Amino acid sequence: MKRHEFITLIDDLLLPNAINDYCPNGLQVEGSDQITKVITGVTASQALIDEAIKRNADCILVHHGYFWKGESQPITGIKMRRIKSLLTHNINLLAYHLPIDIHPTLGNNAQLGNILNVSDIRSHSSLKPSGIVMFGELAVEIDATSFQKQIMTALHRDVLHVSGSSNKLINRVAWCTGGGQGYIDACAELGIDAFISGEISEQTTHSARELDIHYFAAGHHATERYGVKALGEYLNETCGIDVEFVDIHNPA
Repeated sequence: MKRHEFITLIDDLLLPNAINDYCPNGLQVEGSDQITKVITGVTASQALIDEAIKRNADCILVHHGYFWKGESQPITGIKMRRIKSLLTHNINLLAYHLPIDIHPTLGNNAQLGNILNVSDIRSHSSLKPSGIVMFGELAVEIDATSFQKQIMTALHRDVLHVSGSSNKLINRVAWCTGGGQGYIDACAELGIDAFISGEISEQTTHSARELDIHYFAAGHHATERYGVKALGEYLNETCGIDVEFVDIHNPA
């Protein structure tokens, strides 16, 4: 498939131009005009690039790419080595940040809800862009310790739990993957029993206790593996292109 056709296919699905993001979405580093093998992953690290080279890929598709607002602009050090590897091996780098978080079926938030068996998944209507926070219900009420174990089993990692003040049972849950811990306050209006994100901040503990909401920090990388993986599987099924997900271990 031609590069421009591949990008158009993704753009029509994720609608990146409708979102004000912290980085450029779409093609970040230009490589081969023809795309036959795609590696997907969370972050365009050197380790992922090296795997793409080993597997003879001509495109890497990630959630975390380059050129973030506020980052140092000179192409030196780590950034130079990564980009040099891509250019030397003629590999395209495509990155979609918020568009992969918020897609209603393939996005990180939607996929995490599915993995945790949450039903009646909806977007928080007051928060923009739509889909940045989702919420739903568990099939049955569950105690916090059991829910913590459920998340750990689903994501294959340790999960930090901060108990709400009453240590109530959990039925209604809201979440934002990655660094979305700050949304816990805005979600109190939903009447949730628990909030999940990837990271915890100092103030998150106080919000959880004072709002009486269980909080679970399940890992930035761990909660954001599934959107780009689902996107790659969709592209494989719809256009027949060879897409392979590579999970570079990250304990964060």
